[in-house]
Amino acid sequence: MNTMTTSPGAAAPVRPLGSADLDWALRSGWDDFKAKRGDLILLPFIYAAVGLLAAWFAFNQALFPLVFPLVGGFALVGPLAAAGFYELARRRESGEDSSWWHFLDPIKGPARLPMMALTGMLAILFLGWMGAAHALYGATLGTLAPPTPEAFVRDLFGTSQGWTMIIVGNLVGAVIATLTLAVAAFSFPMVVDRRGGDATAAVATSVAAFRRNPGVMIGWGLRVAGILVLAALPLFVGLMVALPLLGYATWHLYTRAVER
Repeated sequence: MNTMTTSPGAAAPVRPLGSADLDWALRSGWDDFKAKRGDLILLPFIYAAVGLLAAWFAFNQALFPLVFPLVGGFALVGPLAAAGFYELARRRESGEDSSWWHFLDPIKGPARLPMMALTGMLAILFLGWMGAAHALYGATLGTLAPPTPEAFVRDLFGTSQGWTMIIVGNLVGAVIATLTLAVAAFSFPMVVDRRGGDATAAVATSVAAFRRNPGVMIGWGLRVAGILVLAALPLFVGLMVALPLLGYATWHLYTRAVER
């Protein structure tokens, strides 16, 4: 367990990163996955979530325009979803027992309050993204009021309003995704590593690591996004592998980026 202390709100020292570190983190994450398969614990949650979302949108076609921002926004809450895997990777690294019941340790004990604070931060970013997506739809494609999902897709790619929504939406999404990457990439692993501590210091450390390695961290974010997109294609079932892999890999990248 980490023993380094910092003053309240102060960032921990961070190291430079290179693309080789990203490759190493993914390889190490895959090794952890093979040793501790997270797909087994996520199976019931993924199928339940997909079933609920499918039923929700099937009975309310007016929500269809929000499908794409909702799926895209899933990456914003990824650090929270992966917190249990940070703990399992930490335990495996230190030689501690890594039984499945430790998956819930980050939301128990001293880590609970800073984890709640970080979760609130992600919730604000997620709601901001959904609000921006809804407002953008209302100002562009919503003026055409496509009555069906088929009409929505047709107007999305066949009208100027649709292309405006695509271009501006991607730009807004990129800004929010970059902000989320900066504040959350290493803040959740740091809280797990320190068994609690100061959420403000964890965010400051994550931002410091991003500022020191902007190109590498953006490259990491693109890799994460690409893996999540591929995992989501087969009815989100691939997330059973992608989430544990990325959780484990993010832990290892954190250990390279932050002095502990």
